[in-house]
Amino acid sequence: MTTSGIRAFFDELNRGYLAVHRAKEDLFWATYMATSDDHARFAEAERAYKAFVSDPGKLAAVRSRIAELGPDEAEILDGLRGWKAFFEASAIEGASGQADMARIVSLEAELFEKRQKHKLRHIDEKGEAAAATLGALLMNESANPDEAARESSLTALRGLEEWLLANGFLGIVKARNAFARGQGYRDFFDYKVNRSEAMTPEALFAILDDFERRTATASAGGLAFLEKSHGPGALKPWNLRYRMSGDVTREIDPYFPFELALERWTTSFRRLGIAYRGAVLRLDLLEREGKFQNGFCHGPVPAYFDEGTWVPAHVNFTSEGRPNQVGSGFRALETLFHEGGHAAHFANVTRNAPCFSQEYAPTSAAYAETQSMFCDSILGDADWLMRYAKKADGSPIPAGLIEKRIERSQPFRAFEERMILVVPYFERALYALADSELEAERVLELARETERRILGAESYRPILAIPHLLNQEAAASFHGYLLAHMAVYQTRAWLIERYGYIADNPEVGRLLAEKYWAPGNSLTHDQTLRALTGEGFSGRYLAEACNASAEEAWAAAEASVAAARSRVYPSDYPSGLGADIAVVHGAETIADNSSSEAEMCADFAAWVRAKYPRKP
Repeated sequence: MTTSGIRAFFDELNRGYLAVHRAKEDLFWATYMATSDDHARFAEAERAYKAFVSDPGKLAAVRSRIAELGPDEAEILDGLRGWKAFFEASAIEGASGQADMARIVSLEAELFEKRQKHKLRHIDEKGEAAAATLGALLMNESANPDEAARESSLTALRGLEEWLLANGFLGIVKARNAFARGQGYRDFFDYKVNRSEAMTPEALFAILDDFERRTATASAGGLAFLEKSHGPGALKPWNLRYRMSGDVTREIDPYFPFELALERWTTSFRRLGIAYRGAVLRLDLLEREGKFQNGFCHGPVPAYFDEGTWVPAHVNFTSEGRPNQVGSGFRALETLFHEGGHAAHFANVTRNAPCFSQEYAPTSAAYAETQSMFCDSILGDADWLMRYAKKADGSPIPAGLIEKRIERSQPFRAFEERMILVVPYFERALYALADSELEAERVLELARETERRILGAESYRPILAIPHLLNQEAAASFHGYLLAHMAVYQTRAWLIERYGYIADNPEVGRLLAEKYWAPGNSLTHDQTLRALTGEGFSGRYLAEACNASAEEAWAAAEASVAAARSRVYPSDYPSGLGADIAVVHGAETIADNSSSEAEMCADFAAWVRAKYPRKP
C-alpha cells in the first residue's frame, strides 16, 4: 500500500474511533447524570464501542501497515504504534469472547438501572430519617456528633452491599471470570491487571505487600492511639472516621464555603500554570436523585493533532455535593482538584491519534490517577491552606487550626492509605473464588475478613459499597490509586527539593504538561516519572510520609508556611484556564465562562446561595 493509502487508513481509524467513543461517552454521561433513562441505547453504544476496539481485524490491519512503512515515515509510524498498543490491550479472542463481553455489558447496565432506583436512608444532621447518597453517608460518619446517626449511615452502606449481592453483582463476577478465562487468564483480576497495568498480579502484589509491611506498625499505632484516647468504642466502624477527624472537620468547615469552591479551583490552577488548550469542560457538581453517586471524569472527545490541526478535548466531570452538609465545601474542592487534574491531563496529550489520550488501556490506572491525585494533594499543604482557606468574609484559617488538623490526621495517614490497599486484596480473593463459592454470605465474610486483616478494624466504607467494583472498566483497578499516590509523593519530593514549594508555582503546570501529560500513554508510568524526577517508580516517599510523627509533619508544615510568608510569588499569572467551561445541574446550566471566569464563579456562588441559604 502507498504511503498516502496508509495515511488515509490512519485518518479513518482516528475518526472512526472518535465516532464510537463519543457515542458511548455521551450516553454514559446522560444516563449516569440521570438526564436520560435510555439504558438500552447506552448498552448498545457500549457494545458497539467494545466491538470496535476488540476487533482482531483492526489489530491485524495496523500491524500490516506498520510493516509496510519505512523509518522516514516516523510521524505516522508513531501513531500506528499507538494504535497497535491500544488494540493489543483491548483485543478479545474468539467469537465466544465477544459474546461474553456483550453479556457483561448487559448485566452491568441492568444492575446500574436498578441501582439508580434503589434509595439509601439514614439519620441526618437534623436527627431525621432521610434519603442519602454515598457521599452524604460517608460525610455523616465523618462529622455527625450523634453516634446513633453515624451508625445508621454504616448500616445503610452495609445494606447496600447486601442489596448488590442479591440483585446481580455475583452474576457479574461469574460472567467476568468466564470471559477472562476464555481469554487465557486465570480470572478477571489476572486479566485486568495484565491488560491495564502491563504487569502480573504477582508483580503488583510484590509492591503492595512491601507497602503493607512498611506501614503496618504506623497503622496499628494509630488505632491504638484512637482506642486510648476515646475507648474501645472508637474502633467501631461507624465511629472510626468521626474519631479520626470529626471535630476538626467541623472547625475547618467555615473556611471552605461550598459556593467559593469553583473560584478557588480556577484561581489555584491558573497560578499553578495549568491550562486546558481550548478544551470544552462540563461540570455537574451537586447531588440529584438518580445521579451516579461518585465523582468521575470522562472525556467524550480525546485531544490530539489531526494532521497538524489541534482537536481540543471535551471532558465531563462530576461530584455529588450537598452544600448545606458539614464538610461539603472541602469535599467540593477535592473533587474539583482531582477531577480537574484528570481533565488537565487528558486535555494536554499532544500526540497524533486519540488512542494516546483516552482513559482506557493501555492508559494505566496508576498513570492516570497520578495526575489527579497530585493535584488534590495540594489541598493538604499548609502554605496552600494559609493562602486559600478563608471564611466567606475573608478571614484566613488560623495556623493553630492547621496544626490541630495535622495532629488529628497524621496518626492515621497509614490507615487511610491502607483503606485503598484493602480493595485489591479483596478483589484478588473475590475473583479467585470458584463459582460455587460465590454466595452472598461467603463474599460478605471475605469482605469483613479482608478489612480486619489489612486495617485492623472493620471499615467505615464497606468494600462492596465502593462504586468502582460495579463497572468492568473500573473493577480490579483500585490499586491504581495507591500506586498513583506513591508516584505523587515521589513527584512532590522532587518539586520541593528543586523549587521549595508547589502551591501557586507556575513551573508545576508547565513541567506536568511537558513530562507527564504530553506523551499520553506512549510512555509507561515509570518512564514519565524518570522523565521528570530522573528516578524510577518508588513507594518509599509515601511510606515515609505515612510513618512520620505528628510533630515531624507539623514541623515541615510550619516551615513551609514561614517560607511562604517571605516568598515573592509571580505577579503575572495567566488570566484564565484556556477552556470553555459550563457548570450544569442536570439539564440546567448554572454558570459558564462565556463572559469571564470571574463572572462564572460569581454566578455559581449566587446560585448555590439562593438554593442552599446559610443557616443563621
